Amino acid sequence: MLLLPHFKLHFLRRQYPLKVSVNLAIHKEEKKGTLDRYEINALKQKVENIGINFDSCIPGQYTHQICPMCKGGKLKERSLSFHIHRNEKVAIWRCFNFECGWAGHVMADVGPKQDRVNKVKVSKKLSEESLRLEPLGDELINYFAGRMISAEILQKNAVMQRVDDKSVIAFTYRRKGEIVNCKFRSITNRKFWQAKHGERILYGLDGLKEGNTIVIVEGEIDKLSMEQAGIPNCVSVPDGAPQQVSIKASPSKKQDTRFNYLLDSNGYLDKASRIILATDGDGPGQALAEELSCLLGKERCWLVTWPKKDELTCYKDANEVLVHLGPEALRHVVESARLKSSP
Repeated sequence: MLLLPHFKLHFLRRQYPLKVSVNLAIHKEEKKGTLDRYEINALKQKVENIGINFDSCIPGQYTHQICPMCKGGKLKERSLSFHIHRNEKVAIWRCFNFECGWAGHVMADVGPKQDRVNKVKVSKKLSEESLRLEPLGDELINYFAGRMISAEILQKNAVMQRVDDKSVIAFTYRRKGEIVNCKFRSITNRKFWQAKHGERILYGLDGLKEGNTIVIVEGEIDKLSMEQAGIPNCVSVPDGAPQQVSIKASPSKKQDTRFNYLLDSNGYLDKASRIILATDGDGPGQALAEELSCLLGKERCWLVTWPKKDELTCYKDANEVLVHLGPEALRHVVESARLKSSP
């Protein structure tokens, strides 16, 4: 359509006000419609380039799909929540599989500058480089020596440190040699945190082997302590202990998602006839032992009894026993475990 100078438009509006206004409105609507189609097509292309089905969602509503990142996890669930805004200018998504957590958004812009700003944020694969890890230095090696854990055990378990903070321990969680999670611990303020989007698996999973007996502890240092004492086939839970027992009806491992890490043991937990629970001796540690025994079967779970420190207190965990009583005493504690279902 021919665009007229301002003075001519003013004259035409005076002579033919209705016709000119209608034509201008039609022109504006046609231009807007063309732009909207470009934006919608741009949004659709961006969404489908990352594996999400654009046409499955009605603008203004939510739909659930198989996540292209985790493929629905082990249960193949439609864990990805996908939403297109009613104006069709932005799409957002989040995967509610806790082992994935992939989330992001794209906008229906067509300009190169905006495209750069609104890049899709995809979680990166964890690696020593992305986590900024390096081999342990003297400070942390000496720290572990004070806890009776040797440099050999640390190296065998790929314990590392942060490049930018030599006082932060990095416990790498690995599956088939690849890092899938990392838990950090500062020795200066006892602060703990985990890598973003890390998988919840047993610590020491790669070292687990098929056998009649498996030992489960509550923390990474306790796992290292068991190995230092010559106790094989030991793993640690990834999250520590609950404050109290919350299982009332003894659900299966598949029903209780808090303990999904028990499913990822290469089948070794299912095959073991004897599972020794060496969780901490405090209330939360005993609550964890109770929950694990409900999930794994009390008939094959054995519970350690930590030796007395004095008349009123007992040693709390594997590392305390290793430090104060030595490796032989720790082996004796494990060998003396009693069946969980026994009085």
